[in-house]
Formats: sequence, C-alpha cells, structure tokens
Amino acid sequence: MNNSALQLKFKQRLNKLASNDYDNIECWQIVESFNKAQIEWIRRQLRGSNMFQDGDEQSGRRIDDLQILLKDSPLPISNTGIYYQTTDILPADYLEYKRIDVMAFTECCTDKRPMTVYLAEEDNRSQLLRDEHKKPNFEWAETFSTLISNRARIFTNDEFELCEARLTYYRFPIYIEIEGCIDPYTSVGSPVNIECEFKDDIVELLIDEAVAILAGDIESGNQFNRGSESAERSN
Repeated sequence: MNNSALQLKFKQRLNKLASNDYDNIECWQIVESFNKAQIEWIRRQLRGSNMFQDGDEQSGRRIDDLQILLKDSPLPISNTGIYYQTTDILPADYLEYKRIDVMAFTECCTDKRPMTVYLAEEDNRSQLLRDEHKKPNFEWAETFSTLISNRARIFTNDEFELCEARLTYYRFPIYIEIEGCIDPYTSVGSPVNIECEFKDDIVELLIDEAVAILAGDIESGNQFNRGSESAERSN
C-alpha cells in the first residue's frame, strides 16, 4: 500500500477528509502513530496476547504474518573459559530472540557438529552448569545460552569448543516515512517515501491500530473504540 492511500485511510477513519478544525491530522502524526502501532502489534503477536492467544509461530497465520521479520546473522564469538561470548553487541535492529545455532568440536572429535542451544536465565546458570541433565554436553549435542549486556553467552563448561555461531531473531520493522514530511523532533524532512513492508491486509490492521492511537491523542472516543476493536477482531 502506498503512502498516499495510507494517509487517506487515516483521515477517512478519523473523519478528517475535509476538516479545517483545530485537530487536523498532520503527516508527522500519521508517521509517528503508524510506526508505534507496528511495534505494539508485533509485540502482541509474539507474546500471544492477541485475541486468539496465538504467539510466535503457534499458528499458520502467525508464521505467515511474522516471517518477514525473521533474520539470520553470524555471531563473532570469543572463548572466555566456561562460555563463549559474542564480541559484538546484538544487531541494531534486534527485537526479539528466536534461536542460536552453533557448531562444536573437541580434541578427540574434530568433526564439527551442530548443537541444540536452549535460552536460559542468567540467574540460573550456576545451577544449570551443575545439573547432570541440563549442563553443556557434547555427546548429547546440547547446551544453553543467556543474554546479558546486549550480548549472548553460549556455555561449554570448558568441555568442548565452538567454531561458529549464528543468531536468528525478530528484527524491528522498517519505519515508514512520507516524502517532505518534517519530523518535529528533529526538524528534518523525509527525502523519500518509505512504505510499509507488510502485506496490505496487515497494513489495514495497523491503520486501525494507529487510528486508535491518534483518536486517543485527540480524545475522540468513537474512533478510538472502532479502531481498537477492528484491529483485534480482524487479526
């Protein structure tokens, strides 16, 4: 959906197509509310706090809707003893963890093998390292990782070595921009149009969500209720 159609739909749902009153909707308000709506909608789908309580990949629709945000990236790692830590912080567009894949080897088994890596809590790492059923184990090809200070730690208990790691994660969506629109926060105008990357059916939901945000800002109760209900009912 192009940005011209998107702006028209905003004004239509807020009854501002031909309004000249004090609460006309400016382009930067549409951009800000739409980008905010994207984040709120995505987090709700990932958590399963939507109407159908379908979380991350719990239904075909969630897989289809959110797959565009899945991204795979190499993770440079360094050995610190009982764990390997990523040398760089998590990617700038990182939104939510999906999984980490690693390849491991030992002195007596130099053939690299993939490990199953479970995400664990940093608070529980001492207990996990002592637990016979959950500690890193090359024979069973299982280990765990934690997230701390915007970095990942992949534990080996100094029993095997890692040679490569890859992070799969959900990234932030591309924020829309409207050409010529001045951002009041930066006083910089957008040089180009950047359109929403989601399918048109999802854009329709995001418009309803964003309209509810704007309606709340201008204290328009009817539009707020309609936008909120439409965004979730059609999800």
